[in-house]
Amino acid sequence: MSMVFVVLWTLSMAPLARAADDFLDPEKAFQFSAKMVDARTAEVTYKIADGYYMYRERFAFKADGGTLGEPVVPPGKVKFDETFQKNVETYHQGVTIRVPVEADGAFTLKVTGQGCADKGLCYPPMESQATLSPNGVMPLAATGGTSKAISGEAQDSEMGRIEAALKSGRLIAILPLFLLLGIGLSFTPCVLPMVPILSSIIVGEGARVSRGRGFALSTAYSLGMALIYTALGIAAGLVGEGLAATLQNPWVLGAFAMLMAVLSLSMFGVYHLQVPAVIQHKLMKVSDRQASGKMIGVFAMGAISALIVGPCVAAPLAGALLYISQTRDVVIGGSALFAMAIGMSVPLLLIGVSAGALLPRAGAWMESVKFFFGVLMLGLALWIVSPVLPGWLPMLGWAVLGIGYGAYLVWLKQWGWVSKVVGVSFAVLGLVQLVGAATGGRDALAPLAHLLSPAKKAEFARVKSVQELDAAIARANGKTVMLDFYADWCVSCKEMEKLTFSDPRVQGQFADMVLVQADVTANNEDDKALLKRFKLFGPPGIIFFDKQGREIRDARVIGYQDADKFLGSLHHAKNR
Repeated sequence: MSMVFVVLWTLSMAPLARAADDFLDPEKAFQFSAKMVDARTAEVTYKIADGYYMYRERFAFKADGGTLGEPVVPPGKVKFDETFQKNVETYHQGVTIRVPVEADGAFTLKVTGQGCADKGLCYPPMESQATLSPNGVMPLAATGGTSKAISGEAQDSEMGRIEAALKSGRLIAILPLFLLLGIGLSFTPCVLPMVPILSSIIVGEGARVSRGRGFALSTAYSLGMALIYTALGIAAGLVGEGLAATLQNPWVLGAFAMLMAVLSLSMFGVYHLQVPAVIQHKLMKVSDRQASGKMIGVFAMGAISALIVGPCVAAPLAGALLYISQTRDVVIGGSALFAMAIGMSVPLLLIGVSAGALLPRAGAWMESVKFFFGVLMLGLALWIVSPVLPGWLPMLGWAVLGIGYGAYLVWLKQWGWVSKVVGVSFAVLGLVQLVGAATGGRDALAPLAHLLSPAKKAEFARVKSVQELDAAIARANGKTVMLDFYADWCVSCKEMEKLTFSDPRVQGQFADMVLVQADVTANNEDDKALLKRFKLFGPPGIIFFDKQGREIRDARVIGYQDADKFLGSLHHAKNR
């Protein structure tokens, strides 16, 4: 009940939390318009909201179908800018700029500008455009603002397609789409840990397990996960920031890892896991004691497991959270999240359906299988808490687990030579981890890599605030900029770092780019401002900026990409 109370409290407080630090959308803060004042002069006007300002030196102009002369930009108010460490000219309230133009017919005027809020938030450079004609007739209405300028491009990206489906409001299209996306996510590192948890529960049933019983258990588990996952997603969308980091702090991760370790002891026969007698007595009044008690316990375990899945950010989840944060429509957004959670549960349901046929019924074999799942749950506990531990400590844990389980199999008599071969293999893997940790290795996935062929790491310039990011982009000198959002507790971030960024082909593409990284591990106010600027709810997320310092929206990377796919993303960004 405490979990439900926390979620409901978060939902009730979300509107207040959001209202406290809300900023205007860029197209409302800097309202763009353009017109022809005569056959050779275009006039561009920005109406600037109270509490916001624009930079004089950040204006840029170009035209498709016409030739532009030197723009007449009025002088602005001079101020010393801490971001650029120099005097800059700024405009409050509004600014009007006249641009000489030579065109035989209709042309498209494209204007780039950048502004900030007095409270400290700076927006990325935004492109606005208007279709004009020398005779004063506008074939198309002028358009302005980041969202309008990029919407056509973003539709071709994965995020664009997801956003388009959500904005359609048609559940008949949204639910199947997110169900399929959930099935795809079910094979990611954030979801796979639930497989051994559910398998351990089913194995714990012993001789009573059957197809029907296994399916009922997996359904209860999946429903618990799906409901809490949906509630957490809605809360994150309404709050708009920080929930992923809250769930991934050392105390939460440590508590869940400890729970897994305690539950694993039941697989080793240390105690018999069952519902307390007082609760069993109450349940007996409404239904069968064993069935009801077990189902409620399994449902609760699924609900707790949602804490593993919840912080993982991929494109479908990011799209749903962004939709909820912008529209406050929890029906459409929540339905999409629930459908995605059901999709992620498909492997779990398959395990339940096959339980009666694939898992042994009783005897010495069953005891060995239960012991295996106990070790698996200990491994899961170690995996969960690894992101917040120093690199050598998880390696030491894997070494102890591998050597210990290997010794158990070597001395096991039931499997003969098979158990001894498998046991020696586990022991060797454990020893490799031990050697790696002792010699300075810090990567459990490649414990000896530092001794064999040290991989060249991508060198990122760290930024800690929006102001530092703007300064880094300004210093790019015409190069494409890549901003990587990272956190120590983000598993997919570390996968990108170790498996994707270290690829020699990717390193080659990085050579002519400016690499910037925002470490949002602490989830402080600066971290939240950086995430909020790009409407992200957590890492991993990669943002690209073109040679003029404008964000390339349709090149965003949300979630993990392997080296081959990421190379395609880099090529797309560098050729925009």
